[in-house]
Amino acid sequence: MNTEQTLPICIAGQWRPGRGERYASRYPATGEAVAWLNAADLQDVEEAIQGAHQAFLHSGWAQRKPHERAGVLYRIAELIRLHSEELAQLQRQDNGKPINETRALVASAAGTFQFFAAACETLEETITPSRGDFVSMSVYEPMGVVAAITPWNSPIASEAQKVAPALAAGNAVVIKPAEITPLLALRLARLCEEAGLPKGLISVLPGKGSLLGDALTRHPLVKRVSFTGGTRTGKHIAHIAADKMMPVSLELGGKSPTIVLDDADLDHAVAGVLYGIFSSSGEACIAGSRLFIARALYEPFMQRLVAAAANLRVGDPADEHTQMGPLISASHRESVERYVALGLAEGGRLRLGGQRPSGGLYDQGFFYPPTILEGLSNHQQVCQEEIFGPVLVAMPFDNEAQLLEQANDSVYALAAGIWTGDYKRAWALGRRLQAGTVWINTYKQFSISTPFGGWRDSGLGREKGRLGILQYMEQKSLYWGMNEQPLAWAGVPREVAQ
Repeated sequence: MNTEQTLPICIAGQWRPGRGERYASRYPATGEAVAWLNAADLQDVEEAIQGAHQAFLHSGWAQRKPHERAGVLYRIAELIRLHSEELAQLQRQDNGKPINETRALVASAAGTFQFFAAACETLEETITPSRGDFVSMSVYEPMGVVAAITPWNSPIASEAQKVAPALAAGNAVVIKPAEITPLLALRLARLCEEAGLPKGLISVLPGKGSLLGDALTRHPLVKRVSFTGGTRTGKHIAHIAADKMMPVSLELGGKSPTIVLDDADLDHAVAGVLYGIFSSSGEACIAGSRLFIARALYEPFMQRLVAAAANLRVGDPADEHTQMGPLISASHRESVERYVALGLAEGGRLRLGGQRPSGGLYDQGFFYPPTILEGLSNHQQVCQEEIFGPVLVAMPFDNEAQLLEQANDSVYALAAGIWTGDYKRAWALGRRLQAGTVWINTYKQFSISTPFGGWRDSGLGREKGRLGILQYMEQKSLYWGMNEQPLAWAGVPREVAQ
């Protein structure tokens, strides 16, 4: 990629520079510019929405048979696989994730398009049980223009989870990628067009979310917003949507508890806890950032956990042996550091990490090591607020009643993990944990076929799952009159032929 050239953005099927300020997408491992582009402005937003609306009305996409729309989605999946290494390297440069992780995210995106292609062509409408002289039916129709606002931590996977079902349902989509990670959304739009998606049905608007995302959400032609990001922004979107009477999907923050019971397999538990918090450098909404350990097991488990965490490889995202890359930006690393300092000020103790690594590549990028705090209570600020970094707080518990009280004591309720050898105990505890997803003897495993979302401040609605396509459709009921006589209320007799 020519890093001096200004990349065009996609506005209603037209590829041209945005009208906003020129800025760089930078590689978090070095701070160097990967690409330059002009952000979209409010005029670009209006043009994209109007173009999407016209494409929805006149391209014929919404009227295609489901299997015909599915054919395009299958081709998108094939093209993602064909360009998988290019896309993985592009995402590595865009947000600094290790290359093995970005390869997995690209594979996930291809699988998402394939899954919703199948969901599209097999979606059934129903004849409902009749309760009168009529046949009643329930059918689904596309909404029109939908907005997909995606985060910086896993761009192509998040975009696929919104774009694939929205297109499968027959809609037009305007993507607002995170300002600092715009490259995957732009490349995905190219692949969609190459696969045969009619022009205008997809637009990509890089730039500031506070400007562009707000304008998208408020626009009267936007019929649904699917947002993944911070809770504060999600609540702002929800307020606007309430005034518009518009449905939204909000996948927001988390402060997920991971629980190690006294009968857990320690090898599995140590590996799972490490993966749950330190993969993606902790920059994940479902990161298992609160660790509750049965008191009798606490110290031996912590010793094993700290030793294993100390051996994690933090370094160059291009190296296939790297397990943790840099954080997304200098400012975000500073935020993580402030939380660690707060935890220490609240009385916490460092068992591991807490200092920037130095030397070589570490001095160029935004690296931060695996960090483990202990000596804190669940009510303290560092245990209640989302850090979004590689910081784990470990706490012992004495009994399951105390455990549940603390694990559920959070404004967030996105995910949780349980490590135990007793399946009955896991079932009972898993049902009582307040979370949208509970992992048992595993963590951070996903399936596009399984619905995902949170409770409380972790969000509204669900993505994924076979019925995820219905999030982007309106349900309509049809009644077919079968009565021989006119409706009795009107008192109009039927004329009988002589």
